[in-house]
Amino acid sequence: MHAGKLIWMFVAAAALAIPTAAQDQQESKPAIKHIPIRATSPASGKEMFKTYCAVCHGVDGTGNGPAAQALKVPPSDLTRLSQKNDGKFPALKVSSAIRGDLNLPAHGSQDMPVWGRLFRTVSGGHDSEVQQRVANLTEYVESLQAK
Repeated sequence: MHAGKLIWMFVAAAALAIPTAAQDQQESKPAIKHIPIRATSPASGKEMFKTYCAVCHGVDGTGNGPAAQALKVPPSDLTRLSQKNDGKFPALKVSSAIRGDLNLPAHGSQDMPVWGRLFRTVSGGHDSEVQQRVANLTEYVESLQAK
């Protein structure tokens, strides 16, 4: 399988292997597992969020996904982006983070994929579909903002 079609996914180490005696003495740590990226509808920001983002950011966007504890940099609480930006949703910043244009510690590192490149893969290189995915995902993140 082509490396560009893989994304990092996280699962509890206990689900992957039986702990050794040394591991029994230490708290089980989450492990990283590579799985193929699964195509979703570019029209559904909610479906894309649940498929691509919730593993780290949580289904509710608060940063409590099952992989959160495996990351070097904790995932952002996406429900507080407007609050941290004087009450205005930073749509351009969010879109840039999704595409991988921003230099964020978690995005683009080995911990988290740059979704823009991966969306190009599942979109067959069609830039209009990548733009649609980024726009709809950004809009969905905006809908998660705390009131």
